[in-house]
Amino acid sequence: MLTDSQLKSSVDALWNKVWTGGLSNPLDAIEQLSYLLFLKQIDEREQDGERQAKRRGGKFVPLFPDPTLRWSHWSQLPADKALKHVKDVVFPFLKNLGDKAGSFGAQMENAEFKINKPALLIEICRAIEAMQISAQNQDVQGDLYEYLLSKLNTAGTNGQFRTPRHIIRMMVKMLDPRPGERVCDPAAGTCGFLVNAWQHLLETHTDPRDLTFDEEGWPHGLTGSGLKREEYEFAQKEAFTGYDSDSGMTMLRIGSMNLMLHGLASPRFHYTDTLSKGFNEERTYDVVLANPPFKGAIDTADVNPSLPAKVKKTEILFVHLFLRLLENGGRAAVIVPDGVLFGSSNAHVEVRKLLIEGNRLDGVVSMPSGVFRPYAGVSSAVLLFTKGAATERIWYYDMEHDGFSLDDKRQRVAENDIADLLDCWQQRHDPKFQKQRDARLAKLQKQIAPLKQDRLAHHAIIHRLKFEEVVAKEADAARGAREQAEAELAELQARITPLENEINQLTRQFWVTKEQVAANKYDLSASRYRQVEHEEVFYENTAVTLEQMRQLERAAERDVSELGKLLSAK
Repeated sequence: MLTDSQLKSSVDALWNKVWTGGLSNPLDAIEQLSYLLFLKQIDEREQDGERQAKRRGGKFVPLFPDPTLRWSHWSQLPADKALKHVKDVVFPFLKNLGDKAGSFGAQMENAEFKINKPALLIEICRAIEAMQISAQNQDVQGDLYEYLLSKLNTAGTNGQFRTPRHIIRMMVKMLDPRPGERVCDPAAGTCGFLVNAWQHLLETHTDPRDLTFDEEGWPHGLTGSGLKREEYEFAQKEAFTGYDSDSGMTMLRIGSMNLMLHGLASPRFHYTDTLSKGFNEERTYDVVLANPPFKGAIDTADVNPSLPAKVKKTEILFVHLFLRLLENGGRAAVIVPDGVLFGSSNAHVEVRKLLIEGNRLDGVVSMPSGVFRPYAGVSSAVLLFTKGAATERIWYYDMEHDGFSLDDKRQRVAENDIADLLDCWQQRHDPKFQKQRDARLAKLQKQIAPLKQDRLAHHAIIHRLKFEEVVAKEADAARGAREQAEAELAELQARITPLENEINQLTRQFWVTKEQVAANKYDLSASRYRQVEHEEVFYENTAVTLEQMRQLERAAERDVSELGKLLSAK
């Protein structure tokens, strides 16, 4: 997601320039901006590659061999010459990258460069340069696309909203794609999952001395030097495959450009409705990473016969598709709406039963409902499973914070469970790790118990003193005592809160047995199984309450009597 307010303002200004410059179709505007953003970023990437090759004494093979094709050349020409050069030379070259750039050439076959005003082209170029995209974090192409798409009021209408990068990175780290494995996203959008899987492969095979991490934890200096030559070539040519059903080709072009910008020179990203009869891949991939469309139903007449014939909900059909695509032993991490976890229809129950009885459901990550804001407030979860293995017990993590506010603004916040989640996942089978957490939890619970009893006692004191303030003739003493008790309670709560927070953190990870889930119609809701300690609330003893009511009644009678005396004296 695009979180930098200054960058958002720059994109807004750029959007207005394109809109007022004659590109009245919003999708055309997005596509044309994407071409220019791609050309700018390719130029920057190739300049970086040349500098690195020169520094290391190696050879760099550019994607754009002719220097006049590069942004740094033509964007400095006079406006009329720049537009002519882009239309006659640069864009035709871009369209014919087919042999060098995999599926991109086929997607660009009918593409058009629709900016026809020289001044507008240069104005857009200067605006893009001012945005300093190279200084931004990873996958900014996808972020910019998402933000532009949000202006159409169409993002999310079909469940096709972009998955936040930090959630993608979390899922990729959990699956840990390895050299030689084939990775697929059958609903790839802007190819965020494939980009991150490729970067993860590079990161895990780069000398740690070459790696640097920015303030958000994103890696830089990815060389992949630890990959064998055949492993690198396999990754470039065969390892990463994506599909999308955007018939307008805009999503496919942008996704392919995103892959190329991140070093996959020949993207394998194709136009296909992967739920349809025309898509018959089976047992082809080792890893599936996906966030398929949540909403809507599909035309049952076109559903692939290998999928359940009577099911119309796409989120359920996609789970069946993921299982079909995986080789035995293949792994998946996929996002599903919470309804898949607890829906009571036959289709919902059957798909959960299939995951548990016919395969190994490795984990369920329950995510907070604000993860996909501002595009959707749907509650969702990550399912992690292995095809063909046996489920014995299921690992859970009940995530409450993802590092961003859970409102439409999605501003960065300190609370973030992802580091703890990844730590728990990676060490979930280590008895020593779990023993340490259990010991820490027991220590905290022992530490907090007397504090909670003291808190209850203070509530009782405050309740009594509030009553005395009402009925006592001298209320000042009771008021002073109450204020003192309330100050002590605030100090007590300040000691309790960090202990409660740590206890809450430690109990977010837990295990559930297959038998427990089966006994509940295969319900996978985290809230059904998580053991949460309920806070004891202060309630006054009924006998004390009755006595206080009598005292109030006597006080009222006394006040009425005194009022009567005053009135009779007049």
